[in-house]
Amino acid sequence: MFTISRKALLAPQIYLMDIEAPRLAKSAKPGQFLIVKIDERGERIPLTICDFDKEKGTISIVFQVVGKSTQKMALLDEGDAFADVVGPLGQESEFLHEDIEKLKTEKTLFIGGGVGTAPVYPQVKWMHQQGISVDVIIGTKTHETLIFEGQMRSVSGNYYVATDDGSFGFKGLVTDVLKHLIEVEKKQYTKVIAIGPMVMMKFVALQTQAYNIPTIVSLNTLMVDGTGMCGACRVSVGGKMKFTCVDGPEFDGHLVDFNEAMRRQQMYVKHEIATDTPDHSCNLTAKVERRKTKVPVREQAPEQRVQNFEEVCLGYNAEEAMEEAERCIECKKPGCVQGCPVSIKIPDFIREIKKGNFEQAARFIAEDSALPSVCGRVCPQESQCEEKCVLGIKGDPVSIGKLERFVGDWTRENKISLGSQASKNNCRIAVVGSGPAGLTCAGDLAKKGYDVTIFEALHQSGGVLVYGIPEFRLPKEVVEYEIQNITSLGVKIETNVIVGKTLTVDDLLKKEGFQAVFIGSGAGLPKFMKIPGENLNGVLSANELLTRSNLMKAYKEGYSTPVYTGTKVAVVGGGNVAMDAARTAKRLGADVHVVYRRSEKELPARVEEVHHAKEEGIHFHLLTNPTEILGDEKGWVKGIRCIRMELGEPDESGRRSPVEIPNSEYDIDVDCVVMSLGTSPNPLIASTTSGLETTRWGGIIAEEPTGQTTKQAVFAGGDAVTGAATVILAMGAGKSAAQAIDEYIKTR
Repeated sequence: MFTISRKALLAPQIYLMDIEAPRLAKSAKPGQFLIVKIDERGERIPLTICDFDKEKGTISIVFQVVGKSTQKMALLDEGDAFADVVGPLGQESEFLHEDIEKLKTEKTLFIGGGVGTAPVYPQVKWMHQQGISVDVIIGTKTHETLIFEGQMRSVSGNYYVATDDGSFGFKGLVTDVLKHLIEVEKKQYTKVIAIGPMVMMKFVALQTQAYNIPTIVSLNTLMVDGTGMCGACRVSVGGKMKFTCVDGPEFDGHLVDFNEAMRRQQMYVKHEIATDTPDHSCNLTAKVERRKTKVPVREQAPEQRVQNFEEVCLGYNAEEAMEEAERCIECKKPGCVQGCPVSIKIPDFIREIKKGNFEQAARFIAEDSALPSVCGRVCPQESQCEEKCVLGIKGDPVSIGKLERFVGDWTRENKISLGSQASKNNCRIAVVGSGPAGLTCAGDLAKKGYDVTIFEALHQSGGVLVYGIPEFRLPKEVVEYEIQNITSLGVKIETNVIVGKTLTVDDLLKKEGFQAVFIGSGAGLPKFMKIPGENLNGVLSANELLTRSNLMKAYKEGYSTPVYTGTKVAVVGGGNVAMDAARTAKRLGADVHVVYRRSEKELPARVEEVHHAKEEGIHFHLLTNPTEILGDEKGWVKGIRCIRMELGEPDESGRRSPVEIPNSEYDIDVDCVVMSLGTSPNPLIASTTSGLETTRWGGIIAEEPTGQTTKQAVFAGGDAVTGAATVILAMGAGKSAAQAIDEYIKTR
């Protein structure tokens, strides 16, 4: 629990809180930020770390009441606790890595505005502790709203205050004081570091640029998720796109596009919570005789399901499952097993379904997979196990995925326990990430007797299963149950721990006492097209939209996280994530258009997902590619310019390359654009782990199939290695790595 040990009112509507967070306090550095979440329904709120006490294990935050979430935060008292506190996030201040003696010869000026005074304090304090004297300017509205005055004065060389009304110090703005110091007092500053309201930092940067003084600004207020996953914090710096949570939060103030950043900061002010979800009824299908076609699956009717976020596919009941299982001819050499990345004993569990022995079917699956209800819903069986089914040659293959889902759901509904804790072998293994790769690796190692701890960056375990896949495809109660099955094996999960920030991989091996580490951190850093207009308000990554909706429940009544899709949205991309984003936007009330540069045949999304999207009224613009996003005079999206394509020769993947048709441009009127172009691994772990080599695009280099990396005792698998792929492939990588780790430990 992240308990509040101290609360103080610093000024009207401005509070300080000390929070018990030992891991965070131990690893925090000046310049970094954290994210707090008040309760299960709260939004993730970014705040700069304004102080930390490594011995007490506390961190200090300062916040101003400006909206619903901060109003609710202000009601918390000493002894209360936050649901989640995660960090430290972002890069620490650059001067921490500079030569101390050189810093002593320079003249640094810190400028804080309003609540921005708080994060300036630990930086000035650090300078003071190193014997470095710095000047400080603090700006605030009145003397009454001035905070940290005594603390700041005690660690500053020269300390100046500017108030709007002149009630204390200089009358005017921090820029007025800056001008006075340089032009009247002839101060010669080597560097300026400014933290405060975006508009203040903009004008400080403009002024220092005129004086040719290098200036650093902090943009942590752009955060949404903070772990490098959603892409909402992107900002233009020197004409290049940067992610504040990965590359910042501190940037060269002379290169930041402040106008764009301020527009993005205001994006969710008027767009709060979507409507509640109504009840729905089922579109039941009739029972059919055994034949070449599979038993149909019951689904919500399209006109009903677009009004709610409840599951579209309702699955088989026992009678339907047994009927579909009867279609299996039990091949002597079952190709379906070869097509499964985790080699589930498919004929064995289907045979038990035929008999009505569902518990035994579950036990067969559990030997190889801990996530049957998940895999049965989201794995691309049509290109894996079902593709190898011989019945598919002249008819429909057996619905292996739907049968696996049935068994998993039956097990959950009947509260059947399938696992027990193995005898411990006194070896500790750390797993980074609680997505499908990490969960599978952890579960398999626990079955072998290892003491396994999973470290998860977010406040909820499950990785892409909880933040990336919507409820209407994968209900979160399903994920929670299957994670509980893994923890029942003795696996421990620590949330809100960012490996690479809160702890490093080397910390896990050298300080925490783990004998090996598996990295299954996924690939959550979104990609963009780098076309004009991509940083307009109303442009988001699919990760941002899905994270707000799935992880932070923005669509539900009573949850604080805002979400925006406009009235007409274009989703750029053709994969499963694009379909998830499009169908989510539809349920949030938007008219949705999918823009994809190849034909329908080349759509990488599952056929089932495309079919459902079409049923739900989503429009497809195929053989179409965006060239520019159009904005209005206020910096909001008003349209997307596209060019028509035709297919040329196949590319390296075997798909035919799209080629532009000259003079075929046309515009689509939209007020929101969602980019779903794939994701790449977050560089955070690799950049903080010595000896861990990566590919040019950021994937961790690991041997197949063991997952052994270039660093001893460190293994990796899933999207962190391959880039964005499927749940089942990530599980396969986790399974192989668990076997390799076991062999590594036994042969050391």
